[in-house]
Amino acid sequence: MTQSPNHQPPLGDQISEVIRQVLKPGGVAVGSGVAFWQLLANDSAGKAIVSFLIGAGTSYGARMLKPLHEKNLETADQVGEAIGGVGEAFGEVTQRAITAASGFEGRYLLCQASDCESLRAEGMAQRDGIFEPLLKDIFVELQIDGSASLPGFERQLDQAAEMPLGAEGFAKQTIWSLLAESKRRKPFRQLAILAWGGYGKTTLLKHVAYRYGIGEVPQGAPKLVPVLLVLRKYRKQILQDASLMLPVLINQHHIPSLPEAHRLQPLPPNWATDLLQRGRALVMFDGFDEVPRQERPAVAKWLNEQMRQYGRSVFVVTSRPKAYKEQDSADRLSLAMPMWVQPFDDAQRRRFVESWYLCQEKLKTRRDTPEVKKVAAAAASELLAQIENEQELKDLAKNPLLLNMIATFHRLYPGAALPKRRVDLYGEICTLQLKARPRDRRLDTVLLEFEPQSVLGKVAVSMMQQVVKRVGRDVLLREIESALAEQDEAVDAREFLRDVVRISELIVQQEDEYEFAHLSFQEYLAAAYLAAEPRERERVLYEHLTEDWWKATILLYAGKTKKPSRLIREAMRQGNHDLAYACLQQTTKRVDDGLRAELGNLSEQLQDARYADLERYLQTGQWKEADQETYRLMITEVGKEEGQWFSSEELLNFPCEPLKAIDGLWVKHSGGKFGFSVQKELYLECGGVPDGKYRREAFSQFFKLSGWRKELRYNLESPRGHLPRLGTTVKSSFWGTTVTTKIFSLFSRIQTCKV
Repeated sequence: MTQSPNHQPPLGDQISEVIRQVLKPGGVAVGSGVAFWQLLANDSAGKAIVSFLIGAGTSYGARMLKPLHEKNLETADQVGEAIGGVGEAFGEVTQRAITAASGFEGRYLLCQASDCESLRAEGMAQRDGIFEPLLKDIFVELQIDGSASLPGFERQLDQAAEMPLGAEGFAKQTIWSLLAESKRRKPFRQLAILAWGGYGKTTLLKHVAYRYGIGEVPQGAPKLVPVLLVLRKYRKQILQDASLMLPVLINQHHIPSLPEAHRLQPLPPNWATDLLQRGRALVMFDGFDEVPRQERPAVAKWLNEQMRQYGRSVFVVTSRPKAYKEQDSADRLSLAMPMWVQPFDDAQRRRFVESWYLCQEKLKTRRDTPEVKKVAAAAASELLAQIENEQELKDLAKNPLLLNMIATFHRLYPGAALPKRRVDLYGEICTLQLKARPRDRRLDTVLLEFEPQSVLGKVAVSMMQQVVKRVGRDVLLREIESALAEQDEAVDAREFLRDVVRISELIVQQEDEYEFAHLSFQEYLAAAYLAAEPRERERVLYEHLTEDWWKATILLYAGKTKKPSRLIREAMRQGNHDLAYACLQQTTKRVDDGLRAELGNLSEQLQDARYADLERYLQTGQWKEADQETYRLMITEVGKEEGQWFSSEELLNFPCEPLKAIDGLWVKHSGGKFGFSVQKELYLECGGVPDGKYRREAFSQFFKLSGWRKELRYNLESPRGHLPRLGTTVKSSFWGTTVTTKIFSLFSRIQTCKV
């Protein structure tokens, strides 16, 4: 049947064609506004769209496709009901226009972005009155330390020595500057992002995937397609089939798991393979440390093979440092560039708190007015003042997860004093989730019938003893049944588990396994359970006083128990004097006078023992080993791990006693040639001022006289002030870039401490 010249296609098809023509030249971001309105003015489809836009009060324009996170389709559907169903047609055909204009890859990017749009911090359950923000509204850019000295890292730093850097050098980068460098330096195509729990590793990857997905990446970032894969989610597929290749994992498992995945069917042939082989993929594997220890070698071997096979693409793997550094297998996961996530500094803390409170007020009032902003700013300012006035809170607030907890507590209990210790903060959060929340909401739950924290505590102790972070459902139910029986409770274990997951969210389900929302909750609940009956239960800790896996639990126990003396004395009896001293620092309870005096006398012995290796190296002229030991002593003194670098703040506030002890040994055994105090005096002779500020002329002269412009020389023939250099073995050109601002901080501290 032939159609007349005046025949008009259905309205939906007309709208789709109009949008397709607008997007076709260069995508949404570059569509011409003039051309757009000319198209709209020429036919009924245009008039319908104009009516819809005006009626809806929205401005799609250049942001018509951005993106799923703004719920454009849903909004269009709702508003469109008022104009005779045009909104419904618009919602349906916009996706067809997207498909025609951007193809499969464009749709994939939007789906990947949608999967990462919300910021639900790991370990943070939802609470009444606390809203879940969008990632874009709350994310604070993390600082990444690239000056690590993990095994084999020095070689890669030499290759990176000419990387253009700011005043803080390679020790203060963002993920975007590192990705930008991947375009011209191969080592930057393999990034290991290391941090302890709560420092934002997962959130960082979500942020990157989201920004790429909506097409808003910083200038200079390479054009890549993000693929975010959670290793705990896919480890079984990897273990079951060693021949499994990354494109298959992406096509058969990752893509079907994304929101709106039905819009990605059918998959174009070889899309993932082509993407990887052409170097256009950014593959991010989250949580290597969350793979059980016995499974890590096989997973590491598989990861290494994928990175070798698709070496033109960029790979990022996150892990806690211990899991990455202490792999005890020939099949080690080894990426070219290990990086450390830095703790929040003052500026990051302020940005997070202000953004967090503004987001909460906007979501609560559903307004964005000057009044809402004023209320949010006042609350944020009050919280920041409390944090600033308490050093303990400042220390906690360096961890983004704990800062999120602090902000949540502050909003839920306005005017209340914030918990100043980590152990108290976790205690408040657990009470909120297990008791206050269901009680305030008047929920019908077994959690209000007895003490659920004790049950979870016994489960946590069992998991600590098994050295596991997650267990299967049947195993967990048996542990819960045992804990309920200990309290003579007749509650059904399945009902208890359901309510803990659904209401408290202190335990979360990951695929077919369960784990605490964060390892720190497992550690705290175990400590609290043992501290509830110390005479009967404390002995559990005695078997693990030398194990790093138990250290956090032991310190939390020391802060929780009313009688810390027994634990401290046992640690001393076992020869673990460092742990005994750390436990003493955690408690606010009275310790036996005799034990405190003994610990006081012990502190001098501990200091002698702590510096024994350094003194031995210096006595025997092993200057390189002494330099590296100096770095190790100082980095652990500020609570960091070997492989990390110092911030200016850490050096400006470095404890005076260890600084004096280390410097004294260097001066003594070098005959006054080496030492921090020697370097400071040399700097003063060059016209420098020890106030932490950069003075180019003075430092240039110091750099020359100390011999730092040349290769390091580990002998007494090297210039005055040449050592120590805190363990670095990289070229002086690189060292000069990274340490410039930091060394002034150290000179300033040396002056303050009267070294």
